[in-house]
Amino acid sequence: MAIIEINQELCKGCTLCSQVCSVEACSGEPLIPHGIDERRCVNCGQCVVTCPAGAARDRSDLERVKEALEDDSIIKVVQSAPAMRVTLGEEFGMEPGTIVPGRMASAFRKMGFDRVYDTCFAADLTVMEEGHEFLERMEKGGPFPMFTSCCPAWVFFMEKNYPDLVHHLSSCKSPQQMFGAVVKAYMAEKEGIDPARIFMLSAMPCTAKKFEAARSEMNSSGARDVDAVLTTRELAQLIKDRQLELADLPEEDFDIPFGEYTGAGALFGTSGGVMEAALRTVAKKLTGKPLKSIAFEPLRKGGAFREAVIDIGNKKVKIAVVHGLKNIIPVLEEIRKGNSDYHFIEVMTCPDGCIGGGGQPRIPKRSLRQKTVRKRKEALYFYELGLPKIEAGDNPSIKALYAEFLGRPLSEKSHELLHVVHSGKG
Repeated sequence: MAIIEINQELCKGCTLCSQVCSVEACSGEPLIPHGIDERRCVNCGQCVVTCPAGAARDRSDLERVKEALEDDSIIKVVQSAPAMRVTLGEEFGMEPGTIVPGRMASAFRKMGFDRVYDTCFAADLTVMEEGHEFLERMEKGGPFPMFTSCCPAWVFFMEKNYPDLVHHLSSCKSPQQMFGAVVKAYMAEKEGIDPARIFMLSAMPCTAKKFEAARSEMNSSGARDVDAVLTTRELAQLIKDRQLELADLPEEDFDIPFGEYTGAGALFGTSGGVMEAALRTVAKKLTGKPLKSIAFEPLRKGGAFREAVIDIGNKKVKIAVVHGLKNIIPVLEEIRKGNSDYHFIEVMTCPDGCIGGGGQPRIPKRSLRQKTVRKRKEALYFYELGLPKIEAGDNPSIKALYAEFLGRPLSEKSHELLHVVHSGKG
């Protein structure tokens, strides 16, 4: 399914899209309208967020969401991604890194959503499943390395280009898809709601999430797990269309139980955050002790490829954190040759992870973009400092979900709803 396209009438041939495309899907001669090779494209949207003319664009669910908001026969549920709390404000003239989750929750309610949830909850859930999956691989001796699977553009890239290595991907769905499945299975069952009556909207910093939500296998709840996806830009447009000013809205909490989360879930918004969150769970499980330090410092500093050997209990775990698909290709080639000694690798397609996602506010100027993304990252780490819990397993609502419904991480029910078999077909 094509999510990204270039409007030939608007394209000026500035070549910015081809410069930022990590899979060489965007191409064309200077000053001549460019095109996209769908066989290469992974729907990351970097061309969209960079295009100064607005010629590169992603397929929009905005009108469909507006129609849903006017339909009183359905229950309208929304989840918002970790990264958006430090980026949405930019669309309303606020400084990059302004933290706005409370105002965002307020905006959702004023627009007519019945349930307002936070994807950070599902990020905590992903940490639980992915952390235990890694522990299981450690017990069984592999296969290593295990790759994170929460970035849909990265997963699609693997399926297209390295189908023989997809067994190295975690089987976990992304937080977006886990959330949709949990809402339409657990919440629906608990409250006696027909899942078909639930309209699940994801507000995401990512254009590839639209492709992911539409994948045929993403219906483990018995209905389409996620019905529509809006990017940060589209959510801002919806808020403005309702004549709401974000800065003037009161701070409100997300709804319980799916509005409760830890610092681990919040960190999913930046490169290195998923790895750090997972290692917190792995460390606590292996040592049986709470973490002494909130941060795995080697994961927070460095460039697009950073690696470290982490001592956890009596085990040494070699990890890597990568953003930008070109930076992971050498590792993939070494794995094919049988030469890799990594245990766990986090991969994000977009620069610095979701805070630099293709669905975020447009910043065509590269120098300004780097400065803006840095402020977003600093804000997300600062935000985490204010949260009372840092490890996903300490989330009371996560504990309740397992006790009442899933049983335990990697249970049969968990695999049914929260995991997926990667096809390797692209």
